[in-house]
Amino acid sequence: MNDERIRTLMNPLINENAITVQILGLCIALAVTKTLATALVMSAAVMAVLVLSGSVISFIRHHIPRSIRLIVQLTIIASLVIVVDQVLRAYAFELSKQLSVFVGLIVTNCLIFSRAETFAMNNRVVLSALDGLGNGLGYGAILVMVGTVRELLGTGKLLGETVLLTTTEGGWFQPFTLMLLPPSAFFLIGLLIWGIRTWKTAQVEPREYLAAQPEEVR
Repeated sequence: MNDERIRTLMNPLINENAITVQILGLCIALAVTKTLATALVMSAAVMAVLVLSGSVISFIRHHIPRSIRLIVQLTIIASLVIVVDQVLRAYAFELSKQLSVFVGLIVTNCLIFSRAETFAMNNRVVLSALDGLGNGLGYGAILVMVGTVRELLGTGKLLGETVLLTTTEGGWFQPFTLMLLPPSAFFLIGLLIWGIRTWKTAQVEPREYLAAQPEEVR
């Protein structure tokens, strides 16, 4: 694998992560990370749509009139989301019910459209597939981390298996019920962004950029 392909695959993991750097797809991240299982399934679903939509759009990009490119992208992405939703209903029905409407909302995920418009429309199929895979892995990694912390601290379990014996079961651990509420995901992602930007200071917006912004958006 050459350097360009490696960069395309690896950069979205940390340096250009959709959630911690681009702040995209937060609604799904807040809603589906109550348990590790739902976080894993949603990560796989988003990754599948990213890889397949990027590949298809890249393959036909020279045949898409610029004036209708967004409609074509939407049609492709929506079709793939429907397929993914039906596969989940067929093979993971209980998890599909837990995810509710959020699988369908992948269609509106800004990450999917941004990669289709800015990358797949301008690059070869292999690179577009790697870009989708990298962004899917980066996005999924955040979901999995948040889902792990929320389920473990909220119930003492992971994937339904007891890890920390709770006081109601004769153990010592008292679950934090706040972790089962959507705001906890917001706080965890905020802490994660702070931690990564403390480590990767290049991701912090320069003061000159912030000073140039209108006062109402600072």
